[in-house]
Amino acid sequence: MAVSYVGSGATASGASSVTPAYPSAPQAGQLGILQVASGHASDAVPSTPSGWTLAGTLSGGGGTFGAGTGPRRLTWFVREMRGGDAQPTTAIPSGSSGSVIAGTITLLARSAGTGWRWAASLGERTTSSTAFTAAGQAALTFKPGDFCWLGYTLPASATTFTAQGATATGVTFGTVTANRFTTAVATGNAARTAAASVAVSSGAATVAPTITATLSAAGTGVGGMLRIREASSDVTASPQSVFPPRNLVSTTGLAGDDITSVTIYRQAGTTLTPVRAAAGVDTTGTNALLRVDAEQPFGVALNYAADLTDVNGQTWRVYSGPITSQVGGDVISDAVRGVGAAVFIEEWPEKRRSREATVFNVGGRLVVVGKPRSAAQSTITVSTDTREDGDALQDILDHATEGVLLIRKQISLEGVDGHQALIEDAERRQWSIPFRLWELSVAETEPWPDALEAAGFTLQDISDNFSTLSDLASSFATLLAVALYDFG
Repeated sequence: MAVSYVGSGATASGASSVTPAYPSAPQAGQLGILQVASGHASDAVPSTPSGWTLAGTLSGGGGTFGAGTGPRRLTWFVREMRGGDAQPTTAIPSGSSGSVIAGTITLLARSAGTGWRWAASLGERTTSSTAFTAAGQAALTFKPGDFCWLGYTLPASATTFTAQGATATGVTFGTVTANRFTTAVATGNAARTAAASVAVSSGAATVAPTITATLSAAGTGVGGMLRIREASSDVTASPQSVFPPRNLVSTTGLAGDDITSVTIYRQAGTTLTPVRAAAGVDTTGTNALLRVDAEQPFGVALNYAADLTDVNGQTWRVYSGPITSQVGGDVISDAVRGVGAAVFIEEWPEKRRSREATVFNVGGRLVVVGKPRSAAQSTITVSTDTREDGDALQDILDHATEGVLLIRKQISLEGVDGHQALIEDAERRQWSIPFRLWELSVAETEPWPDALEAAGFTLQDISDNFSTLSDLASSFATLLAVALYDFG
């Protein structure tokens, strides 16, 4: 696993906007870094190009903005390339005397991983000296192999760099490749933009780095580090061959990316719904998070998404591949207990809603004062065809968690799929055959509390698949392996 430098394009400069060129045709999966040096009377932050993400920005150096003096701003934008990417444009407000902006694009490639992760720390040098040091304002996590991009912005265009580098307590950096690019920008009040790169050779720590260099003439400015690594974290989803269907959704590789919080979503179309017990889960010190989705709609393709928040507060969204859960009929289930029954919805004639209200006759006019309209109540008729299905429904009605049922059509149908609170039920048997009709008096309700996790398997599943505890122990090395097993 390694991050490699592909190349840096020519620096583009102007008074208010730039559209820098790529060093070569971007390839899908590469990471683009757009480094921007700017100066403006209002100290404006350059605009974020379409499709790019602001990774870090800082203005510094002290003094008053002027020709060859005063503060300059260093800004980084990043983007994972898709292939055929348009050149980005970034701008600062126009019409300011002496304003200057310059941009340079660098491309990086990775040999492994699931994507890119980055974090930035920037600092300023306000005392004029040839020994340039800028202490980063943010602590970064480091581990061997991390690729570190070092950026510099100075107000003096003629000043050049040697001995570029970085230090961080507890971390050893390898050999620096100096001046990946260095450009004198003569536009407006002028600037110097430069960059170098270095990798972490040993040590793991969470610490603010210090960016260093030797200048050809005493000066001030801004320096920063953009720490980049190949992502290890990802989300995967797998269907289980059980009834009722459920999907196991797992986020893995969390420790390698310093992920401290995870939220997992079910995505249907453009709608994201948090999976049960998977919203804002603290994952500090853990490498994986597994959740069961037993409330997904049937007969439609779904994706799963995960928001992974790292120790620096950045959130990364990752996606799984599509899953379509198939069933042979309608289903009434209890996701918390992990059980369900195959039914056929025979009749759902109406949804009744009441409103507690009082009518007043005021001078011949009727004034109605009432409370909000209630949730819908219904009497639903369903049927079961076999003794097993009837007994399964009987069990659900007997032991429904918090009295809540989840009803889903064979093909998801709005207005039918949803959670219902059971009020009462009536069972009508055909004594000569297993067929039964059930009248369920229900009221629409919220799902079970999020603190109640969906069951991934039941004790009956284990009993059906394993005869003894030794059989169970010999089949699974860890408890996570039990949770991931398909007991269907």
